Amino acid sequence: MVKKDKVVVFMKGTPAQPMCGFSNAVVQILRMHGVDEYAAYNVLEDQDLRQGVKDFSNWPTIPQVYFNGEFVGGCDILLQMHQNGDLVEELQKLGISSALQNAEKESK
Repeated sequence: MVKKDKVVVFMKGTPAQPMCGFSNAVVQILRMHGVDEYAAYNVLEDQDLRQGVKDFSNWPTIPQVYFNGEFVGGCDILLQMHQNGDLVEELQKLGISSALQNAEKESK
């Protein structure tokens, strides 16, 4: 499941209707970067999935974000990566051009 797409998010709710503030924050951060194509799994629909992903990553909270099958972190980590610019670099490694980077180039 974590390798289904370049970006995979295990969250509460769906990208169109997040069911918690942290899941919503992850969706908004990805949206700011223009990342609309990713696999999202609603852990509220499947308790086995909810516990299984926590066990798999050894991370106790949801949401969880994966890039190319590698665990990145939760909302706090993604927010930190967004704030310090690391997210743009990580997306580039995936072949995804950040909308924020493109906007920055256009303003120069």
